[in-house]
Amino acid sequence: MEKQMFTDRFASVFGTESFFKKQKRIALKNCGLIDPENINDYIYADGYKALGTVLTKMTPKDVVETVKASGLRGRGGAGFPTGRKWELTAQQESDEKFVVCNADEGDPGAFMDRSVVEGDPHTVIEGMAIGGYAIGSSKGVVYIRAEYPLAIKRLIKAIDDARKENFLGKNILGSNFSFDIEIRYGAGAFVCGEETALIRSIEGLRGMPKSRPPFPAAKGLFGKPTLVNNVETWANISSIIVNGVDWFSSIGIDKSKGTKVFALAGKIVNTGLAEVPMGMTLREIIYDVGGGIPNGKKFKAVQTGGPSGGCLTDKMLDTKIDYESLMQAGSIMGSGGMIVIDEDSCMVNIAKFFLQFTQDESCGKCIPCREGTKRMLEILTRITDGEGKPGDIEKLEELGNVIKKASLCGLGQSAPNPVLSTIKNFREEYEEHVYQKKCRAVVCEKLITYTINDKCIGCSACRRACPVVAIKGAPKEAHSIQQELCIKCGKCFRSCKFHAIDKTSEAKEQK
Repeated sequence: MEKQMFTDRFASVFGTESFFKKQKRIALKNCGLIDPENINDYIYADGYKALGTVLTKMTPKDVVETVKASGLRGRGGAGFPTGRKWELTAQQESDEKFVVCNADEGDPGAFMDRSVVEGDPHTVIEGMAIGGYAIGSSKGVVYIRAEYPLAIKRLIKAIDDARKENFLGKNILGSNFSFDIEIRYGAGAFVCGEETALIRSIEGLRGMPKSRPPFPAAKGLFGKPTLVNNVETWANISSIIVNGVDWFSSIGIDKSKGTKVFALAGKIVNTGLAEVPMGMTLREIIYDVGGGIPNGKKFKAVQTGGPSGGCLTDKMLDTKIDYESLMQAGSIMGSGGMIVIDEDSCMVNIAKFFLQFTQDESCGKCIPCREGTKRMLEILTRITDGEGKPGDIEKLEELGNVIKKASLCGLGQSAPNPVLSTIKNFREEYEEHVYQKKCRAVVCEKLITYTINDKCIGCSACRRACPVVAIKGAPKEAHSIQQELCIKCGKCFRSCKFHAIDKTSEAKEQK
């Protein structure tokens, strides 16, 4: 009750009632409300109550069954049932098992894991300790990217404080259960978000996915059974234990229970993290929580699931946010990135941007991902440079489908999604680029024409900015651009303070 009153007061003071109104916070329940560097604050907020309950009143099997019954699914992207993963790991016979927290957050524009670790590190520690008890493990590892210095600092302190208070270490809270956590740092490789690549990185090897089976539950870190969940998944565990299965499973819909944290970014009024019940529609998140599109612009698309997700149109705004619905719409849940795109954006250029990222981040192990994404990027670059050829769109579709079917890991399999979804939903833009050499959003530089209009006062700012001396004109007289010399860099357009330069992309006849 006190937390809700505090949140309501915060929203009222800062005028963000609409942003918080439809949110329901579980993973982020303490973020912004407690001092993350004070373990007493966490304990006061019912922290470690779940761990105490587990150690005194539940068997390991009870814990696994509770997580299974809750309906919690992995929040790292694939949505595999968390309880089932715990059960598979618990069933393995081994002298040693590991619990791993994946905090290597690599999606552009996503910062859910970082924010949880920065704002409430003990909830991750408690969740991992409960997981260790459930599967019979005494060793935990947090794999976190080195670019998160504040998160790392607070996590180190939280682990030290938890040891001092006997929430970690030998015979936790006087029980026979012992569990401790160490930290390993990632170097920012996107592929290390995939669990087998992450495990190899922890082992000191190059972060590259392995063929499965065997799955990490049977043979993971150092060849031992390993339970891998991401930060947000671990952050849900203590709440499930304290509040009960019925409480958690009453939130969300069908096969997607609980809440999901999204990182709202792009062309949207309210950027930031939003935790909402599963089943809320894209329209509600973008307009009711996110506040809609700024500057009176029209909504064009939303990309969910990070660089491997798909772009959905305004016709899909009533799609419910759950694993199956997003998959059916042509996208994925992913780790929770949500980038909103307005009418001023070129969908071909956006597809190229995300493919550039996934191509750069490909580990190179399998040919479909390594070579296929490179070929797709070459075609996209040619199209956005005004050199597209008939058949290029079909080649992109063919290559994309082959990569999806033949790549080794989930990252390679989903890499073509931005291209395939934009071709499906915005094919006319691709056709304009290829056949008319036109970019309707006037974004693709090689398809832009710059001309000087009658507002020119001859200040010569554009002429001074032009790196190739393509602009002619005497001071205080109207200037002109010699199109045969113009390299379309846009420096003249950005330097003009009198709106005297027009930027257009007109359709041209196909030769």
